[in-house]
Amino acid sequence: MKRSAVVLAFAVRIRTVLALGILMALPGMVAPRAAIGANGAGSCDRACLRAILDRYLDAVVRHDPAAAPLAFGYRQTENAINVPAGKGIWRTITALGQVQRRYIDPVSSQAAYYGIVDESGRLAIVTARLRIEDRAITEAEWYIARDGDPGLPGARPPNMWNPTSLMANPPPERVVPAGKRLPRRAMIAIVDSYYDGITSHDRSVVLARPGCNRYENGTRVTGHRGGVDDDCVGGLTNFNLSDVAARRVAFVDDEAGMVLGMAVFIRRPGSPVPRNAFSEWFAIDNGRISDIWTAMYYPGPERPVPNWPPFDGNFPLPADVIPAPPAPRS
Repeated sequence: MKRSAVVLAFAVRIRTVLALGILMALPGMVAPRAAIGANGAGSCDRACLRAILDRYLDAVVRHDPAAAPLAFGYRQTENAINVPAGKGIWRTITALGQVQRRYIDPVSSQAAYYGIVDESGRLAIVTARLRIEDRAITEAEWYIARDGDPGLPGARPPNMWNPTSLMANPPPERVVPAGKRLPRRAMIAIVDSYYDGITSHDRSVVLARPGCNRYENGTRVTGHRGGVDDDCVGGLTNFNLSDVAARRVAFVDDEAGMVLGMAVFIRRPGSPVPRNAFSEWFAIDNGRISDIWTAMYYPGPERPVPNWPPFDGNFPLPADVIPAPPAPRS
């Protein structure tokens, strides 16, 4: 090899090493895939995902994004609004609350938190979903329910916010025995049956146990009237809904027997009731939905819900988004 070629190769190598060193030195950031290792060295098992989730939550409480392993291009939304690291919940959350549930999905490399957070003495009910790639957090999607948020007309509180009820009726903390765990595809199908039943206005479609409960932002909305139709699939025949849009069921914690579903409920035409965006935690037992816990919000018509692929944008889109073609000339 000629001396000039050797010098050029050496210079390229030095620049690569220096660039990698600079990237690694940036606070809160991690190296790209090649720097972590080949042959799966960057993979993250259940314990790894849990540790990263805990590290993230601790960084949020400390108001310190640099303490979390945030990837380049980290994207965060709070009730569908994009928020940069260091703003939003990074400033408001001061502690985790009495109800804390952590769920892990190694298959999709996701981790999530459901429960209560404290914002300087004011409690909020949240779901926080993280996607983790090469041990770095690439996505954080927050569903946040706060006291006094917009919600159902005439309801008190309008958004069903009730952390006290959630403390009394939290999701289970458990490890399902290996022999009783269902395949991932079966757990997803069970949750899909719930959305199918709502869209069809037919409770018989849903794979749910009789008497299943539903807790909306902590408030139990079932078990008050009595009768067979007073459970998590009660009242579907006349339920004010035309469509379950933007359905996502892609988070399964088979060890905990929990599935996370996300969707937007679109009301019947002409209804004054606003649409609502759900994060819903389904407890699955013996092949059936046993209970449901939500963190949800009621977005205004201008808000791009849910603002995550593949369902970016509003559902349905306003009529003036795509103008009608001009009338043909006579």
